[in-house]
Amino acid sequence: MKVFVTGASGYIGQAVVRALTEHGHTVTALARGDAAARIVTALGAEVIPGGLTDLDVLRGAAAGADGVIHLAQHQGPDVAEVDLAAATAMQDGAGDRPYVHTGGVWIYGETDGLADEDAPLSPPPVVAWRLDNERRVLARAAEGGRPVLVMPGVVWGGASGLIEAFFTGPARDDGEVRYIGDGSNRWALVHVDDIAELYVLALGAEAGTRYAGVGDETPTVLEIAHAVSAAAGHPGKVASVTLARAREQMGPIADAFALDQRFSSARARTELGWKPVPRDVLAELSGH
Repeated sequence: MKVFVTGASGYIGQAVVRALTEHGHTVTALARGDAAARIVTALGAEVIPGGLTDLDVLRGAAAGADGVIHLAQHQGPDVAEVDLAAATAMQDGAGDRPYVHTGGVWIYGETDGLADEDAPLSPPPVVAWRLDNERRVLARAAEGGRPVLVMPGVVWGGASGLIEAFFTGPARDDGEVRYIGDGSNRWALVHVDDIAELYVLALGAEAGTRYAGVGDETPTVLEIAHAVSAAAGHPGKVASVTLARAREQMGPIADAFALDQRFSSARARTELGWKPVPRDVLAELSGH
């Protein structure tokens, strides 16, 4: 397949391009600037210059591909409007060909034990905008489109991602890892290479389906903090902060990091044959 990818130069996007290539697909990639273009070119993808607000470019690129994977996210107060307009343009271009849209399990809020894709939705404000957009994207299945929603957990692995940006990186400078509350909550984690495989498999999924992309590992946030402290060069140096303090330091994403979530990925495993690699997440997060 020829697959058009947005966000290909990003953390998850680079892994997705590599996975697509390994599966024998060719990739065209949206690139907003020279730096992004260099990254996707090095990955072997064909560059399509433009950004998420260039709707004619998006529509044309989707029309010229056999499938679309939308990973990019606009930054700013108009994120919902830009995301929906971009998704609409790409779905218009894709027609009855696969369109894979990116969501996230944070939209479910706190889970009561082990949850799946049919659990009630209760998003923190930082991701509440996704609900209506995702409903509209998946509704295109009833009009002959082939939308599929992939919802990653907290993606980890490599030298980037949210854990690096909000915990490991700051700890290198501050001398300690700060976690929210008592650290007993759990994150739905997924390795970047595993979620990349799920995106590739989702190109062949049934229209209108949603998949939680999470691994089996569910350590507590306190355990994660201790592992990250070793990677940051300050082993054992961890400190609890209140949610209010975390909001001051991190912004509204703190509410998402404070969630206690456990998810099943049984649907992706059963329907798509997704097989996340067994990993020792704490050992890898600590750098061992």
